[in-house]
Amino acid sequence: MQEFDASSMIYAWDNYPEAQFPGLWAWFGERINAGLIRMSAVAFDEVDHKVPECSAWLRDANLERLPVSEAILLEAFRIKGLLGIVEDRFGSGVGENDLLIIATAKIHGHELVTDEKFQAALPRQMANYKIPAVCGMPTVGVPWINFIGYLKRSEAVFG
Repeated sequence: MQEFDASSMIYAWDNYPEAQFPGLWAWFGERINAGLIRMSAVAFDEVDHKVPECSAWLRDANLERLPVSEAILLEAFRIKGLLGIVEDRFGSGVGENDLLIIATAKIHGHELVTDEKFQAALPRQMANYKIPAVCGMPTVGVPWINFIGYLKRSEAVFG
């Protein structure tokens, strides 16, 4: 089961318009209806703010939005501490919403689909880690994949 980050959903929407790729979006709809694709409420709100047409499509497709629970808040707080982020002094890496998105995937046992930048060479300060680096930390351990990797792995053919 996958949880989409706003970055991947917006990437898909911007690069694979529904009018030109109706098969892809029909497939997304099927996967959403089967409960295989979900989004944290936080990620959905980001999509809604940036690309309202995409969030309208997701609403119409009955996408399940995972609310922020106490367990998610506690996990986000734990990850924030692991990164050495004090108060609201975030670095150039993850922000508060990102921590909630990662924590949602962790608590629900989902793979996170994200198109945040992969950092081959990790920054010295962990506060500058992007989503893939945070997910890859042994103490976080959230599997992740980018949108193109997700499509390729599915082996779905859109004709």
